[in-house]
Amino acid sequence: MDSHRVVFVIFPGFQILDLSGPHEVFVQANRLAPGYELETVAGTVGSVRASGGLGITPDATIDEFAGGRIDTLVVVGGPGRTQACADRRLIDWIAAATTRSGRVAAVCSGAFLLAEAGLLDGRRAVTHWGSCAELARRYPAVTVEPDPIFVNADGVWTSAGVTAGIDLALALVEQDRGAETSRAIARSLVMFVQRPGGQSQFSTQLAAQRPVHDPLRQVQVWIADHLTEDLSVPALANRAGMSERHFARTFTAQTGQTPAAYVESVRVEAARRLLESTDVPVGAIARGCGFGTVETLHRRFKRTIGVTPGQYRHHFA
Repeated sequence: MDSHRVVFVIFPGFQILDLSGPHEVFVQANRLAPGYELETVAGTVGSVRASGGLGITPDATIDEFAGGRIDTLVVVGGPGRTQACADRRLIDWIAAATTRSGRVAAVCSGAFLLAEAGLLDGRRAVTHWGSCAELARRYPAVTVEPDPIFVNADGVWTSAGVTAGIDLALALVEQDRGAETSRAIARSLVMFVQRPGGQSQFSTQLAAQRPVHDPLRQVQVWIADHLTEDLSVPALANRAGMSERHFARTFTAQTGQTPAAYVESVRVEAARRLLESTDVPVGAIARGCGFGTVETLHRRFKRTIGVTPGQYRHHFA
């Protein structure tokens, strides 16, 4: 095949797996049929230390980097991305480099660098589930979708957290060389070609804010210990010593979730823990977590996590 130039952008404090994971996918592709030319570039001279302490010597600095077409530009993420976003020379270089790039990709929080360069304005994007809210807040022109493993918005690709960069790289290879090559690489790396569900299956469902009112905090604790009981608004309001309307409005305002949504998230989280750590039958889990029937558990679990209870147990037990 024709040569395909892939350039990775790194910076001090980058996440090593954001680089090594996608890089290995292209290496594996070259073992099947050479063609990818892999390079790394950084804004600083010498070894660039990753967040875990490992040092990587890039092939060039942004000042030394040879011109010419870039087929795929990949910007990695990591804890150092805040400082990287403040490096105007690096951001300007990324913006300029995209004008001669066939496609652009960001791994995990590398999306922040693309957004800082204005490359995600008016586009859909994703990043690590723990940073999606911040990305949306800092860059309101970006349409942040918190659940996908990766997003392709007109040739600008972004991925969810860390290992999702491997999923993204597999998709890029599939676009270049076809599904069979992508499947062969996935088999070699012992991973999904396309993993089921979104990144909500890896993030906590108990993300509600802690309420200020002590009665509401006590209700939250009671809910977790009484999943099979009546957890309707009237029952919970009575336990909190509040009117139903006042309870519902206060609970939603202080936790960011309606009582019903919160109860469902706690039940799903409890079911998830049991699926991960026990061999209790799914029917018993459904009853013990307050879903009543397997069908109800299946429906709620699929809606929240994106996979069935059986699929989740198979992959995460």
